[in-house]
Amino acid sequence: MTPIQPLTEEEASQGAASINRLRAALQQVLFGQEALIDHVITGLLARGHLLLEGLPGLGKTELVKGLSKALALEAKRVQFTPDLLPGDITGNPMLQDTPEGRRFVFQPGPLFASLVLADEINRASPKTQSALLEAMQERRVTVMGESHPLPQPFFVLATQNPIELEGTYPLPEAQLDRFLFKLDVKSNDADTLEKIVLHREIGVEPTVETVMTADSLNRLLDLTRRVYMPQPVANFIARLVKATHPGEPHAGGVKYGASPRAALALAAASKARALMDQRLNASYEDVRAVAPAVLRHRLLLDYGAKLEGLTPDLIVARLLEQVPAQDKPLPTSLKAAKI
Repeated sequence: MTPIQPLTEEEASQGAASINRLRAALQQVLFGQEALIDHVITGLLARGHLLLEGLPGLGKTELVKGLSKALALEAKRVQFTPDLLPGDITGNPMLQDTPEGRRFVFQPGPLFASLVLADEINRASPKTQSALLEAMQERRVTVMGESHPLPQPFFVLATQNPIELEGTYPLPEAQLDRFLFKLDVKSNDADTLEKIVLHREIGVEPTVETVMTADSLNRLLDLTRRVYMPQPVANFIARLVKATHPGEPHAGGVKYGASPRAALALAAASKARALMDQRLNASYEDVRAVAPAVLRHRLLLDYGAKLEGLTPDLIVARLLEQVPAQDKPLPTSLKAAKI
């Protein structure tokens, strides 16, 4: 494995400046959703796919459109329905006339874009959902035994509606694990709604300035990989993920815990958050900040926990409170001084 060149202060400064321009552009699309925008940018820098859950009309689609315009990336939207077939998203071979005669030629589907909005993903059948698995993990699709690479970069932003669950197909755990973050899109307060009324019209898309190219984004992704991960922070990530498993002291109510992929997600997201703050290394606070979004969809609770009203977010909050950042006790002198 080739050693990663450490990030320099100048590179971190330039990267943070580019991220701030992207943040400002997206804040012109979604009003009052600064935390959501920061999480979306963090997921983007960490090369992850995002699952957005929220009521209709909160701007999830506009966010993806704004992101594609700001980054000058091709974006496509797929409305998932029960009758959607795998080939409808991956593409299909079509019989065409070619110089070599009539033959099947692969016609790419909507997955062949840098940004893919999978709208109401839980309305599609499991067969169609599974067609998305290879694309999300391997960034390629296989049709009739032939593999086709997807564009780079490639991101899936999927939405789920928390209401009207009749006729839906819950995502299997293996597919949920492919999403870096699960983000709850909250409703707007009165002040934000007033701003929306004054600055938006139905059917009129907001103007979004292009702030970087695909090459610039790829450079940012490379800078994120080069953010330093200190060994104590890596140890904290490992112990936090291990603490989610049944039998651990603080995992009461958890039926199945987070996988090693969750640890990798925590590390990548922590590096991205550090770069956003113009820092050269990830910290404990970075891990704590991204842990709810990384872990909430990876914890399966038992029946007793659900009866008690526990949620994955409450479990994660408990873990963050009770799992110490340092794996070593304080020196005796510090304990005596109560520092």
